[in-house]
Amino acid sequence: QVQLVESGGGLVQAGGSLRLSCAFSGRTFSRYTMGWFRRAPGKEREFVVADMWIGGSTYSTDSVKGRFTISRDYAKDTVYLQMTSLKPEDTAVYYCAASTVVRSTQINDYRYWGQGTQVTVSS
Repeated sequence: QVQLVESGGGLVQAGGSLRLSCAFSGRTFSRYTMGWFRRAPGKEREFVVADMWIGGSTYSTDSVKGRFTISRDYAKDTVYLQMTSLKPEDTAVYYCAASTVVRSTQINDYRYWGQGTQVTVSS
């Protein structure tokens, strides 16, 4: 059973940066596509960025391209989301998720989810 534990959320001013962490346990980290999703107030959960377990390619939604970066530390079984140039519209609960699908940005392909961490960007 995969377990995911996020950390690193908080309050930041617009233009600032935050790094979220997600500790993975229970299975072989390198065999999972890892994704970050978010749910803003009053909106549905949406895809943000993912790192595919085959090929090492990453995909991100257009609104975060050039600002958010996903990375992995295989020694620590941890995936990170580095967020820069944050905007108030980035305010959301951010979720880490794991999927056995080789390449996916679809919520339904991700079987395992963390508890979420709040990110609030003030203007």
